[in-house]
Order: sequence, then C-alpha cells, then structure tokens
Amino acid sequence: MGWLGPEEWSALMLSLRVAFWATLVSMPFAVFVAYALARWQFPGRSVVNGLVHLPLILPPVVTGYLLLLGFGTQGPLGGLLAKAGIVVAFRWTGAALAAGVMAFPLMVRAIRLSIEAVDPRLEQAGASLGAPRVMVFLTVTLPMILPGLVAGAVLAFAKAMGEFGATITFVSNIPGQTQTLPLAVHSFLQVPGGEPAAMRLVIVSIGVAMGALLLSEFVGRRAAARVAGT
Repeated sequence: MGWLGPEEWSALMLSLRVAFWATLVSMPFAVFVAYALARWQFPGRSVVNGLVHLPLILPPVVTGYLLLLGFGTQGPLGGLLAKAGIVVAFRWTGAALAAGVMAFPLMVRAIRLSIEAVDPRLEQAGASLGAPRVMVFLTVTLPMILPGLVAGAVLAFAKAMGEFGATITFVSNIPGQTQTLPLAVHSFLQVPGGEPAAMRLVIVSIGVAMGALLLSEFVGRRAAARVAGT
C-alpha cells in the first residue's frame, strides 16, 4: 500500500467513490433545479429555494438524522427501497446520499448563477426557430454554462470528500464500509498513537482538494475560452 496503511487506503478509495457518485447522481437534478429557479416563475418558488439551501443552514447532524428517519429501513422511503432489495442506511450508498444532499446546494448555486448570466434572448431566438425547449437548452444554454457546471461539480466533489456530520449520523463509522476520510481521521484521533495516520490522511485530503481545484480551474478556463470562441 506504500505510504498509506490498508485502513487508510480503504478510507481514501471509499471517499473518492462516495464523492464521485454523489456528484454524478446529483448533477442532473442540480441542473434541473437551477434552471427552474433561474428561469421559471411558479407558486412556492421561494419555498423550493429555501429547501434546496436548507442543508447549508441546518447542523449536518440534523440533516443526517432526517435522512435516517426518511431512508432508514423503517422510514417511508427506506421501507419502500428495502422491499425492492435496496438498503442505503449504514451502507456506502447511504454515505453517497448524505454527501450528495450536503453538496447539492453548492452545485445548484454555481449552476444557477451561470444560467442567470446567459442572455435569455439567445434562448428565445432558438425557440423562435421552432426548436423544442429541450433542444434549445442542449444546444444553446448548456454549452454556455459549461464553466458553471464544472465549478459546481468540483465544489460538490470537494464538499462530498469532506462531509462528516450527516454521514456519521446516517451510516455510522464502519471501517471498510462507510468510513470515509473525515471519519477515519476522527477514528485515528480517538486512539493512542493514531496521530501519524490521521496526519497522513489530512495531507492526502489537502492534496486531493488542491488537485480538484487546480483541475477545475484548468477545465473551467478551457470551457470559458471555448464558449467565448463560439
């Protein structure tokens, strides 16, 4: 395993897996919600906006507890999933769900700001040519908001990598199953002699976060240059 021990390596791989799926699965929903908030006027719009940003305001432990109530095997949604053979509580999929919920507001905000920066007249011009709304979004709006999509995805990924409170409340801290990087750091700090392992994971966390930010900066600039060129 090299510099990292087996338990540390397992926590790193699980964190990358959780953050990847949390970001990937959340993206379509974030794009839809961001577009709705940026372009549509509908009853309860402010309520939807408040609910979307609620995880940023609530203590993460509260969010995790609400997820446990809803998606636990005895919860309304978790019970339905359990009947279909799908269990997310105390599984890595539950960690991805918790991370996705906590990261969702950041992704929505970044994408929404990008959509609001697009001149609506460009979309109206596409619609006036008879193109369906979906095609207008795919051919006009989506290419122009690509930098915002990249920024939102990176923010969500970084948030998912560092999520602690909601995760430990919803799926506990099970080595090899739900123990992500932050949970592993917490566990190592609770035992004598665990500080070196915790410090190694801290360094890895900083490296992954910085790498993600540098990559997003590079991809964002390339996307922005491509949009400007068109």
